Amino acid sequence: MQSSNAINYDYTVAKYFTISAIVLGIVGMSVGVLIAFQLAFPELNNMFGEYGTFGRLRPIHTDGVAFGFTVSGIFATWFYVGQRVLKVSMAESKFLMFIGKLQFWLYIIGVAVAVVSLLLGYTTSKEYAEFEWPVDIAIVVVWVLWGISIFGLIGIRREKVLYISVWYYIATFLGVAMLYVFNNMEVPTYFVSGMGNWFHSVSMYAGSNDAMVQWWYGHNAVAFVFTVPIIAMIYYFLPKESGQPVFSYKLSLLSFWGLMFVYLWAGGHHLLYSTVPDWVQTMASIFSIILILPSWGSAINMLLTMKGEWGQLKENPLVKFYVLASTFYMLSTLEGPIQAIKSVNALAHFTDWIPGHVHDGTLGWVGFMIIGGIFHMAPRMYKREIFSKKLVEAQFWLQTTGIVMYFTSMWIAGITQGMMWRATDQYGNLAYSFIDTVEVLHPYWTLRAVGGSFYLIGVFMWAYNIYKTATSSKAIEKEPQYATPMA
Repeated sequence: MQSSNAINYDYTVAKYFTISAIVLGIVGMSVGVLIAFQLAFPELNNMFGEYGTFGRLRPIHTDGVAFGFTVSGIFATWFYVGQRVLKVSMAESKFLMFIGKLQFWLYIIGVAVAVVSLLLGYTTSKEYAEFEWPVDIAIVVVWVLWGISIFGLIGIRREKVLYISVWYYIATFLGVAMLYVFNNMEVPTYFVSGMGNWFHSVSMYAGSNDAMVQWWYGHNAVAFVFTVPIIAMIYYFLPKESGQPVFSYKLSLLSFWGLMFVYLWAGGHHLLYSTVPDWVQTMASIFSIILILPSWGSAINMLLTMKGEWGQLKENPLVKFYVLASTFYMLSTLEGPIQAIKSVNALAHFTDWIPGHVHDGTLGWVGFMIIGGIFHMAPRMYKREIFSKKLVEAQFWLQTTGIVMYFTSMWIAGITQGMMWRATDQYGNLAYSFIDTVEVLHPYWTLRAVGGSFYLIGVFMWAYNIYKTATSSKAIEKEPQYATPMA
């Protein structure tokens, strides 16, 4: 087999998506910090007229981070990892290089149109699926192009064995494709009725059916965007950075098939105490509890990979990112199933505990892995050492502090909220009005916004460090085999 050093990997497309991950991370998270302060200080909603209100900005934050920052990170790492584990260069196929570049530019155009349309208020009002039908079609085209790149590289590979990360990237492609197409089945109203705007549409589903399809999609968008591809990343970057082999390849496969089967049945836990059939709710709760097993199987496998090498945490800040990401993954995948228990959900649903759960996963697990992955890639793509190790360390601790401030404030706020909503006096009347809960929660909302600001500052530090690495850091003559060189 030809050695990896003999292959001249072409990182052109990986660099493109690295830049988009950084830019969209800054945009999406800046909007997130703004709307967090808007919740604490409502007068901030008046800054930019109708275009600066929470309702306009919130889907831009959600989709900007989920489908901008995260998906860009997924694409960037695939076009880096895919070549290396398959032992083939993009430069060896003019067709695949063209497809990769076409995918990037269509993606950027799609992102721009999506942001403008949401800012103007054009939305289907479906969580994680707000885009009208023309944008949906563009997204499907971009996704198909990525699939061509995945299977195209696999088709011309030199390495015959598919490393576990490739399994997870394939599952990401297939899972999101299935979920997105079926949930976004919609009818363009103008072409059916002859009335209204040509880009307006309504869902093909209605009522409880629409709710079930939506949350089958919504929860599994988390599975196949925030979980499966991020596991693909850590199974590559942690062993490469630490020089340690994956603790158990069999456990990685067992966890893979467990996630594939169990995750798809858990979406109904978003619809507890609703009009969907009770058996759907119960089944979703049960599968949510079972989901702890494959999730923790992956996380424990990652942590045990460092067995006997924990000293690297002192010396290598990237290992810190990966290990803490795994820890946040364990925390989030225990917290979610607990919230899916019906008696707990009765307290937690619609409270701030839910965004607390979402963000300890997205900021700690997803964010840390994409940031850490791109830090690992940068010296190998640009052939320069990381500009500043001290800046990486400072970013890690600042962002960790921000995450802890975020989710602890939301845990306390959410449980307080739920208990105040349920509290009654001796006559059975509600003990608190809604505005009473708002007044009590104000300090926690402020703390959440400050914690988000810390994380956002860390993203700017990351962007600066990568920029300086690419442009002016010390050149390295030989690609590092394991630990990433840092000034």
